[in-house]
Amino acid sequence: MTRRQLVAAGLSLPLAAQIEPGQKKQRKNRLKQGVCGSVFGRGMSFEDQCRNAALLGVQVVDLQEPERWPIIEKYGLKPNMIPGGGQLANGVNDEANHAKIEQEFRTKLPLCAKHGVSTMIALSGNRRGKTDEQGWDACYKILKKVVPIAESEGVTICLELLNSKVDHKDYQCDHTVWGVEIARRVNSPRFKLLYDIYHMQIMEGDVIRTIRDNFQYLGHFHTAGVPGRHQMDDTQELNYKAIAQAIVDLGYAGYVSHEYSPSQGKDALATLDAMLTICDV
Repeated sequence: MTRRQLVAAGLSLPLAAQIEPGQKKQRKNRLKQGVCGSVFGRGMSFEDQCRNAALLGVQVVDLQEPERWPIIEKYGLKPNMIPGGGQLANGVNDEANHAKIEQEFRTKLPLCAKHGVSTMIALSGNRRGKTDEQGWDACYKILKKVVPIAESEGVTICLELLNSKVDHKDYQCDHTVWGVEIARRVNSPRFKLLYDIYHMQIMEGDVIRTIRDNFQYLGHFHTAGVPGRHQMDDTQELNYKAIAQAIVDLGYAGYVSHEYSPSQGKDALATLDAMLTICDV
């Protein structure tokens, strides 16, 4: 059967076959969009993820180590938000982790610059009884060492805001004001925050106002629906079209990457197409 006959018969196609070569989706691209691996669900090879992402008009792929960059670049995409600045529980807020984290930055920041990668992630780590001041002080100690490298390489380090209520218990950088304080102390155009809309909706809400008030400190965005961390449809409480429009209106030139997981039974590529369309304002 041809593709047309399959569709007419109401039959589904394998995920990797649903988008035909040469049929790249055209986007307005006023908001440049990216993806994380979770949006493809399970069962799709990384190469097929990249191929289909490119055909859907995606521009970057987040959170992939350098060994996968050639596959990303093969399809005209860019790697983005590179891992390396600590781990979820063991991050920059603990001096015991600083030597390893410093080495990761010294190794990967020049590599990012060579490949045109614009951002690298940092994670605060868990609080483990630290006061805010103790956490800020420890973060500053390591960041003041590596941010000059980021400045010289033209790469932005982004500290991720995550919720400590549902997904990452005890994570210290769990409110925008906490991350902004670090950004103020570091005081560099090459250090900003990764504002994860899903996580900050859970912790504090008031998303559009918070983005507007702190825009100078925000260097990247992640998306997902609340509740559930699934696609941003009418089952959840955030208006992503309005959020995307607000970000565009601020003159944002970076990327917004989708990090949701499609609900069970959802076609991953059709869902991704719909989510990209919502934010393509």
